[in-house]
Amino acid sequence: MLNVFTLANGRLFQEEIESREALADVKPVWVDLEAPTPEEKDWIAHHFGVTIPIDAVDDDLEESARFYEEDNGELHIRSDFLIDDADAPRNVRVAFILFKGVLFSMHVEALPVYRLLRLRARRIPALIEDAKDVLLKLYDADAEYSADALESIYDSLEAVSSGVLKQHVNVVVAGEALAAIAREEDLNGRIRRNVMDTRRAVSFMMRSRLLNAEQFEEARQILRDIDSLDSHTTFLFDKINFLMNATVGFININQNRIIKIFSVASVGLLPPTLIASIYGMNFKSIPELDWSLGYPFALALMVASVAAPFIYFRRKGWL
Repeated sequence: MLNVFTLANGRLFQEEIESREALADVKPVWVDLEAPTPEEKDWIAHHFGVTIPIDAVDDDLEESARFYEEDNGELHIRSDFLIDDADAPRNVRVAFILFKGVLFSMHVEALPVYRLLRLRARRIPALIEDAKDVLLKLYDADAEYSADALESIYDSLEAVSSGVLKQHVNVVVAGEALAAIAREEDLNGRIRRNVMDTRRAVSFMMRSRLLNAEQFEEARQILRDIDSLDSHTTFLFDKINFLMNATVGFININQNRIIKIFSVASVGLLPPTLIASIYGMNFKSIPELDWSLGYPFALALMVASVAAPFIYFRRKGWL
């Protein structure tokens, strides 16, 4: 899908392009390619003179290939953007090319940050003045989106904390808690990676000296916002570790309780088993052959041998 964004009266307008000829009628500030076809890439190459690399959105790019400038003035930036999906949170690679006052972006799936920027640009006049503003606003929206995702982790961990620390934890509750903690830990790690990548991209733009004074100050503000998110991700990592250890501790307590029951039962049943085995030998000297009360005596002795250990265990507080 090929989307072209133009500026009119200080607002950002979106136009979906269906043919190469339609590109001649617009003067875009931002050209977005979402899962583009080879034909759409050819339109961009012939009309704007920009060739999008084949590996533009690959995940295995080296660090040196993520931020660089071509001899013809093309500025290439590769950035990861977060998708906070409840089922499968992930980071999506986006390739940016800044060339002749137009920002070109390519990605394989729709991004929430893009929708957030388009909504703001429609409502707020003069929010965007050129292509560099578009890129900075995308990173600004990405930082805010990451902050919203962190707030959702706080809420989820609060629910897990209430379930683990304020009620009896059985196997079912512990399993659900561990699954929820694992999901939030994965999301928190992706947020941390996302803000780290955004910091690198914004720092590269500042070093490239393409920004004017106002844009440079905005980039510094984005970096300050990202720095504030780092402390939250660190706190959430600590909280996740605490809840994980607490849940595993409750599981161990429940398992130890079960093992204790079997241990006490085995110790309590050893004496009557010994008595029964002795009285089952049927030797001449065994009382039941010459004494009518032999069997009742044996049974009473077995009961007493069971009761004595349990009385001792109860006095020691082991039961």
